[in-house]
Amino acid sequence: MARVLIVGAGLTGSLCAALLRKETTCPLHLAVWDKAGDSGGRMTTTSSPHNPQSTLDLGAQYITRTPRSAKIHQSFYDELLAHGILKPLTSPVEGMVMKEGDCNFVAPQGVSSIIKHYLKESGADICFRQCVTHINLRNDKWEVFKETGFPEQFDIVVLTMPVPQILRLQGDIANWSSETGPSLVIHTTVPFGVTHLEHSSEEVQPLIFQELENILPGLPQPVATKLQKWRYSQVLNAAANHPGQMTLHLKPFLVCGGDGFTQSNFDGCITSALCVLEALKNHI
Repeated sequence: MARVLIVGAGLTGSLCAALLRKETTCPLHLAVWDKAGDSGGRMTTTSSPHNPQSTLDLGAQYITRTPRSAKIHQSFYDELLAHGILKPLTSPVEGMVMKEGDCNFVAPQGVSSIIKHYLKESGADICFRQCVTHINLRNDKWEVFKETGFPEQFDIVVLTMPVPQILRLQGDIANWSSETGPSLVIHTTVPFGVTHLEHSSEEVQPLIFQELENILPGLPQPVATKLQKWRYSQVLNAAANHPGQMTLHLKPFLVCGGDGFTQSNFDGCITSALCVLEALKNHI
C-alpha cells in the first residue's frame, strides 16, 4: 500500500487529498499534516472565546466564480452548493468591483468549512501541529522529519504550503449568537502590512484601532481581539514555467503544489490540485 503525505491542510492540500481518494483505485494510506492547530490555511475561520457560535473568516471573505471558472470548475461549485457549504452572496460589499458574468459566494459556516468538507471526503489521517523541517531520501522513500516526534517514511510527498516555507525545508530536497454582538474583520493594505511585518502585535494593533476609530467613530470596545499576520498572503508572480505544480523528484515522487504555481484564488487552488493529481497518477 502506497503511503502518501500531503503537507498543508489548506484548500489545495485538502482538495488534493479528496481527489486522490476519489480517483485512485489502488489501496492508499493518505496522511495530511499541517503546522497550525486546525485546517484552513489562508481560508481560516476563528470563533469568539466567549461564544463559539460567533465566528468570522480571517482570510478569504468570499469566493468569486468567473465565467471561465464556471466552464471548467462548475462541478466543484455545484458540489459545495448542494451540500450547503456555499451560498450566493446577496449582501452589498463596500468597494466591490463586479465584472460582467461574475458570481460571488460565501460560506455560511465559515470559509474553513470548505477545507473540512474536502478533508472529510478524503478519509485521510489528519495531524495538526506537525511542522516539517527536513525531507531526506532513504531506501527509495522519503523520510520526513518534524519539529517534534519521530520521522516517518512515505512513498510520495506533496508540498502545498507557501513557496517560501518550501524553500526553507532542509535535507535532500534543499539541494533542489443573539446575545453576542457582531464580529468585525479589519483588513489592512499591502503597504501597511509590508511596513509593519516585523513589528509586534502590541505596536501594530493600536495603529489599526486608531484608523478604525477614524472610519467608524464611537464603536464599542471589543470583548475579544485577534491580530492575524499573513506573512504569505497573496502570490503576485507564480513560479515560472511550472503551471499548477512542480515535480522535484521522480523516484520516490515529490511534487509541490498550491497557489504559488497558479494564482491566489479558489480556482487557482483547484487548478493546482488537478495538476498535482495528474502528475501523481503514474506514480501510485
